Amino acid sequence: MFRSLLVVLFMLPAALLAQNGPNTIPQNSTVKDTARQTDLIDIAKDLFNIKPQKIREERDKKIYFSILPVSGSAPGGSGRALITSTTAGIYLGPRKTTNLSSATFAPYWNFKGRFGLPLRSSIWLPDNTWNIQGDIRFMVYPQYTWGLGSSHAYEDRTLVDYKYIRFYQSALKRIKPYLFAGMGYSLDYHFNIKSDNPEVDLKSFTGYEYGLEGNSFSSGLTFNLLYDTRNNSINPLPGSYANLSYRVNPSFLGSNNSWQSVYLDVRKYIPLNPENRNQQNTMAFWSYYWTALTNKVPYLDLPGIGWDPYNRSGRGIEQNRYRGKSLLYFESEYRRDITRNGLLGFVVFANVNTVSGSGTFLSSWHPAGGTGLRIKFNKGSNTNIGIDYGLSKGYSSVMFSLGEAF
Repeated sequence: MFRSLLVVLFMLPAALLAQNGPNTIPQNSTVKDTARQTDLIDIAKDLFNIKPQKIREERDKKIYFSILPVSGSAPGGSGRALITSTTAGIYLGPRKTTNLSSATFAPYWNFKGRFGLPLRSSIWLPDNTWNIQGDIRFMVYPQYTWGLGSSHAYEDRTLVDYKYIRFYQSALKRIKPYLFAGMGYSLDYHFNIKSDNPEVDLKSFTGYEYGLEGNSFSSGLTFNLLYDTRNNSINPLPGSYANLSYRVNPSFLGSNNSWQSVYLDVRKYIPLNPENRNQQNTMAFWSYYWTALTNKVPYLDLPGIGWDPYNRSGRGIEQNRYRGKSLLYFESEYRRDITRNGLLGFVVFANVNTVSGSGTFLSSWHPAGGTGLRIKFNKGSNTNIGIDYGLSKGYSSVMFSLGEAF
């Protein structure tokens, strides 16, 4: 069964590449008409009597900003937090041939010692000749852990305190329409790793011996393949996405241990009324498989729920709740406008995951689900404010975001 599932999962990108139907045609073939759409910027102009120009030429505008200061749950849980999320979208080339580049800066502080400065970016050069991706973070990140697999009950947990620096950069060149290949560099530096409870030995609690005390340094190269027919990563329109990343961390680049991993991410967006592009009515599907190919991977670098590249998986499950050598994840979401002008919308989502580590991979699945409200913040970049409520066994949370979960 395990081999069959992996074969199906790894065949998904090939199936996406083979499709030529209308769902995979990028929506930047025409400039979207936003004249009849409404966002919070329009409402603010009405409230403060700001008169717009007589003719609003959205197609000439190349950069869009969305800023959201909120109080919500910090990434990874652990109570309330002050979060400020700033998203910028910019066209670096003609809109008909160039995807929307995006950058997100979302600092947070939860008043209990957790602090983060994450900056993520995806830059598309004119005519999509190159895609340059970045992920830079500095984090003070005390977080609960439940060891490997899923044998521990929710209450059977311990707090691991550490600081974290991440530096990921990659550059991918277009080799044919929608298909890119390239390389990158990834650095993960966890330091001051210790248990919050001096009576708890982390190696004994987790049943794992690498990267659980002092410092953990992983430095490696990534080899990447990307297939992407979306033109807006902030709020993907109908299309497909597949990303395969192979990472190797040799000791000569500074890694404490030499290890390798593979991350495969596949997504599909299906419009239920494709004739009406100004109305959201979409089914979205997401799956990823993340596995360590060798032993001696530092504990905090092992696959864990909520630790995908954008920390969006496992809505309704506490981040880090499930960690193991391999993780398989599925999620689906229905997205629909409530108002005809696109100002309000809603989503309904469900996800499930399984991890290795306690002899339960593919036999123990952990489901979650929920719903959410969408408020159009900037119709030019199609940026929504997301307010989601998710729950699973023993846990629930409210999440705020700018842009969609995937």
